[in-house]
Amino acid sequence: MTALLPASLPPAGSPPTGSPRRVMVVADYVHPFVYREGFGQRAPPVDLVLAAGDLPGYYLEFLASSLPVPVVYVHGNHGDETVHEGETRVPPRGVVAAHGRVVTAAGLRIAGWGGVPRYRPGGEGQYSAGQARRGLRWLGWQARGGVDILLTHAPPLGPHSGSDYAHRGCEEITRFMRLRRPRVVVHGHVHDYEGRKLAYLDEASGARVVNAYGYHLLEV
Repeated sequence: MTALLPASLPPAGSPPTGSPRRVMVVADYVHPFVYREGFGQRAPPVDLVLAAGDLPGYYLEFLASSLPVPVVYVHGNHGDETVHEGETRVPPRGVVAAHGRVVTAAGLRIAGWGGVPRYRPGGEGQYSAGQARRGLRWLGWQARGGVDILLTHAPPLGPHSGSDYAHRGCEEITRFMRLRRPRVVVHGHVHDYEGRKLAYLDEASGARVVNAYGYHLLEV
């Protein structure tokens, strides 16, 4: 079971071994509660950070340097996960890129799929239906032993699909959920000001689907 926790939990000691993992999820918005001096000393205890896309590389590096836990991310559709070194853009340091593969962090198996279904020609971080089909089937093969979490930028089909074409849900993500049955799906892309609930249960797969927009805490 995945429980949503308030984002303002007070600092405390680390949870005992064997207990549910506390996971910080972030996406789409540099949250002022997080991006501030001394956050590492004031942050609630977590075992893992999952970043679901459209976050600048400097923010990902800040999380990695502020918290002594793994930071796993997928890219979004705005191409801002990199950091600048002179005139060069490079991947952020100290974090784990999960797009297109299965990684293990904090004892959890995480499958990653960044980007969104294509909505305009030439845009960054977009994929065609064929690319999604091939990529997520390959990811499903890697996840044949099961995964705990599916980390994506786009939402699956269902209640978190956006109200416009650019924010629609991805059919192949839904297919992956029902094939590999992750306990939790964490996505971004759809901002919570659209009035949707933060989380819902996908009955067909049994997965808890969570919109990571901003900053939230979960137990997995």
